[in-house]
Amino acid sequence: FRTTFITLMAMPLSFAVTLTTFHLMGLSMNSMTLGGLAVAIGMVVDDAIVDVENVFRRLRENAALATPLPKLEVIAAASGEVRNSIFYATVLIILVFVPLLGLSGVEGRLFGPIAIATIISMVASFIVSLTAIPVLCSFLLGSKGKPGKKAEHRDGPITRGMKWLVKHTLLRASLDQPVLVLVPVVILLGLSLTLYPKMGKDFLPAFNEETVIVTTGAAPGTSLMEMERLAASIEKQLRTVPEINHIGRRIGRAERSDHVVPISNAEFDVDFKTGVSDRSREEILEDIRLKVRQVPGSFSVLSGPLSHRISHLLSGVTAPIAIKVFGPDLDTNQNIGEQIQRIARTIPGLEDAKLDQQAPIPQLRIEVNRERALAYGVTPGELNETLSTLMGGEAVAQLRDGPRIIDLAIRLSEEWREHPERIRELPIDTQGGKSIPLRLVAEIREAKGPSSVFRENTQRRYVVSIKPTRADAGELVRQLQEKVTAQVKLPAGTFISYEGDFQAQKAATARIALLFAGIIGVIIILLFTYFRSLALALQVMVNLPLALMGSLALTWLLVGNISIATLVGFIAVCGIAARNGIMMISHYLHLMTHEGETFSRGMIERGTLERLVPVTMTALSAG
Repeated sequence: FRTTFITLMAMPLSFAVTLTTFHLMGLSMNSMTLGGLAVAIGMVVDDAIVDVENVFRRLRENAALATPLPKLEVIAAASGEVRNSIFYATVLIILVFVPLLGLSGVEGRLFGPIAIATIISMVASFIVSLTAIPVLCSFLLGSKGKPGKKAEHRDGPITRGMKWLVKHTLLRASLDQPVLVLVPVVILLGLSLTLYPKMGKDFLPAFNEETVIVTTGAAPGTSLMEMERLAASIEKQLRTVPEINHIGRRIGRAERSDHVVPISNAEFDVDFKTGVSDRSREEILEDIRLKVRQVPGSFSVLSGPLSHRISHLLSGVTAPIAIKVFGPDLDTNQNIGEQIQRIARTIPGLEDAKLDQQAPIPQLRIEVNRERALAYGVTPGELNETLSTLMGGEAVAQLRDGPRIIDLAIRLSEEWREHPERIRELPIDTQGGKSIPLRLVAEIREAKGPSSVFRENTQRRYVVSIKPTRADAGELVRQLQEKVTAQVKLPAGTFISYEGDFQAQKAATARIALLFAGIIGVIIILLFTYFRSLALALQVMVNLPLALMGSLALTWLLVGNISIATLVGFIAVCGIAARNGIMMISHYLHLMTHEGETFSRGMIERGTLERLVPVTMTALSAG
């Protein structure tokens, strides 16, 4: 019980040091840093197990000596025996998580805290295992045993059963018939590696969000009253879904918002009842899609609040996939966008393709005739500023009503602004001090123009937004890109950009792979300096593909696609596998160097069985 208590105390002590470090560094606790602490739990326990187990065994051996050494001296020596292996294992874990610190953008903000929390926890665990753990051992562990009699320690029934099972199955098969074990392992490794290209690739895993956002768009220029009527019709359809609990809706967003939305857009926040239906979430969402499609004059897309926000941060569009058409002519851009939409709807998974909300709206154009203006002594620039003030208004002062600040603006009254005949007769001051009607220096005519013009990097832009209904957005975009290239002809000066979550996934995956390859080289050099043997260093590294074999197989069975979060999990598994390899080989070397064992089958069995409990505890805690 005492050894168990000391081992468990490693977790609160290590995390106390970690939280103190967080406070000193100004870091906050959030779901991602908590995830990093969860990853570190197994390795924190492993540090304590290794230290306590060695101290406990040395104290029993010391008690059996004819002249026992002082207890503190034995504990210090026992902790020193495992210090190097724990240190190198800790450094290896830190190096494995370094690639996550190299991520930028949204993925860096999401997964960087996991790496920081894990690294700080591992450093704290190393300090605790070599400081607080020996102190607790000196207080709680005694030197039981009789002088001159060999110390014996009986494992519990569960541990004895595990060791017997491993010894008579895995160890016996591996040592008796190594070829028959290695060949199936190599075959399984090859099969598991073939699963990677078969699985879909996503930026982030599907979030299990409790609410859904239904974004509905109507024709540009739709009035607030008409949009309110349309939103009420959609809400009525939504309420026919029995699993829906509450619905909140908003129309448009303020111009000072970080995400401006016109009044022709409505958003519905939907949350669900629990335990009232046997239908899955996918079935419920498909039912919602069918309901909202029944409302004419609207186009609706479903997304989760978090994924909705992340997509907007990545591409500036609230959809995981954004197909951007750039070109000088708005009509051409829109025509190409409509062709892309038709092609996208022929690909399963891209049916929810939505066009930018653009439509011709009535406009009153005032075009200055520069020659006439100069002839009358009117400067075109000053005339434009004057007309801008008269028609659009200009703030000239501020009114204060308690904490509220209200701009005071001047402009023409509505009866002048809304009538072209009156605008033509607006008096314009000339440089000679006379006034002339506006019609003498400008042409005023009614026309139609685009409801909005979007620009990106000074170029006109038209967007086709797509919310995929299937996983593997990268593969879906690849199919779309092939069809668009074959079927859509682009005029000179027009080009298409494919952006969104899939693009961030490719960039992040490439960066992780590059950094991880560099870290692998550093780890091999580090292991070589520790073991003084390239063979032993490579033997530790062999654990990595074997660990990934199980990871890939389980991911294929349970998830079916790979995201950046999955890669983070692979990194954690690699760290734990390499750490276990270091601790195992270090224990073999320790038995041969300090306990008189030779390189034999008996030494392999003893070392493996003695490390069985720590390795199992690490795997269970990390899982």
